[in-house]
Amino acid sequence: MTTHDLTSTLSALSAEQYQHSIKGIMRGIERESLRIKDSGAISKNGHPKGVGSALTNGQITTDFSESLLEFITPVSEFPAETLAQLKDLQKFTLEHMGDELLWPISMPCFIDNQDDIVLAQFGSSNTGKMKTLYREGLKNRYGSMMQAISGVHFNISFPETLWQSLHSLQQSEAPLQDFISDGYLGLIRNFKRELWLISYLFGASPALCGSFLQGRETQLPFKKLGKGTLYLEVGTALRLGDLGYTNSAQSSLRVMYNSLDEYVAGLKKAINTPSDIYADLDDYTSEQPKQLNKNILQIENEFYSPIRPKRNAQAGEKPTDALLRAGIEYVEIRALDVNPFSETGIDIEQIHFLDVFLTYCLLKNSPDMQWDEQMSANANLEKVVNEGRAQKLVLNDKNQERTLTSWGNEIFSQLENVAQFMDKQYGVSYYSETISRMASWIDKPQLTYSGRYVNTLVESGLDNGHFALALAKKYKLSHQQTDYQVYSKEWLTHQVQASNEALTKIEQADTTTFKVFLDQYFAQ
Repeated sequence: MTTHDLTSTLSALSAEQYQHSIKGIMRGIERESLRIKDSGAISKNGHPKGVGSALTNGQITTDFSESLLEFITPVSEFPAETLAQLKDLQKFTLEHMGDELLWPISMPCFIDNQDDIVLAQFGSSNTGKMKTLYREGLKNRYGSMMQAISGVHFNISFPETLWQSLHSLQQSEAPLQDFISDGYLGLIRNFKRELWLISYLFGASPALCGSFLQGRETQLPFKKLGKGTLYLEVGTALRLGDLGYTNSAQSSLRVMYNSLDEYVAGLKKAINTPSDIYADLDDYTSEQPKQLNKNILQIENEFYSPIRPKRNAQAGEKPTDALLRAGIEYVEIRALDVNPFSETGIDIEQIHFLDVFLTYCLLKNSPDMQWDEQMSANANLEKVVNEGRAQKLVLNDKNQERTLTSWGNEIFSQLENVAQFMDKQYGVSYYSETISRMASWIDKPQLTYSGRYVNTLVESGLDNGHFALALAKKYKLSHQQTDYQVYSKEWLTHQVQASNEALTKIEQADTTTFKVFLDQYFAQ
């Protein structure tokens, strides 16, 4: 995309012929949550039979372990509908979980031993066995405790009317899909530059249970509370830091976002390069495999990035091949902690904020991002993860020292302009109202999720685990007392039956051995 100033782009898009061009933003949410016993301990029971097959039910599945549920909404233009769907899926699943609860925070607790975390099982098909072996690899590479961390993934795509308007305004001669892919990559670069703001506002994992460390040493300045709670007094999101969903072996991967070819090449190199670290673990060619293969990444999904370019893949197609075939279709935001203050794990205000923030990331100028700038952005994130609510915290903005407060206030002044533009196009006022409210959080860190979280723990004296357990019980009761809003129980039950039938078909259709199946998969 050519250089374009945010103010002039907003002004151009406000012209009559482009009015409402941004209407039609589409979203989907994936929310992860551990199943726990009413004591708080992780469930060792299998995936609830009443919700169907984890392999073939597209809306209720599992992530790493049998106990880590994942609720997936379909794509929708209406945020309230998406949240209602998420609520219905959780209500239905809870009805099939007996006395179990859904853990309402990101960081796990009450896990005495990593062996208590049972790998997700997907049946006897080759596809199902591949999914489980991939998870075996994750366990042996990084440990199961890291994989028990929950998050919320937010998927967003912008309407074709907006892309056509920008294509016209910028007098681009590129094919529209190439222009769209470049636009999404520009969004990703800007998101990475200012990802620290998401951690500051919505980071909700400033505390953890001592059991999570499993005896590991840490240099973080933890304070202690209750029987076993460790918390960072001014921290925001341990899930996004060194103790969370990170992979030190991946720090050497130079995956860049300046062009689609460059991004795909970086990822393909990682899935085809043997790793010195994992060379001693037996792979699928062995009698008792401990991982899929010995490469830096077993498959593309192992790449832990806070944001990913995505394209819906065809059957058997790898994610990068889908991108090369037809370009970027949407982006997946993976940087959100589970919101403990919402029974669905994310609320409407977060969605409104993300709509504005991601539109801002898309419409403002986004120069290429070299490796040293990516490293600088990572360092900013790490600082905010560990000390984001510290007074006068200094970050690195284009190699200049800058306080979080100064930078945050500048971003919000631009977000206010984007919100006003979106309010006008949508005929609403909630975008400006959300941005105005959250702008005050920059100077009042106690209003952020992590600020509220730490204050709640300190004022109540409650252990982190007991705080979360009380929330889990409260939210289960709320789900039980609420009627279905979008789905009916009958429709969800039909999906369960359909998923079980689909699983049987897949298992009966296999004609090769597991080894031959993987030979063919990796030969592609």
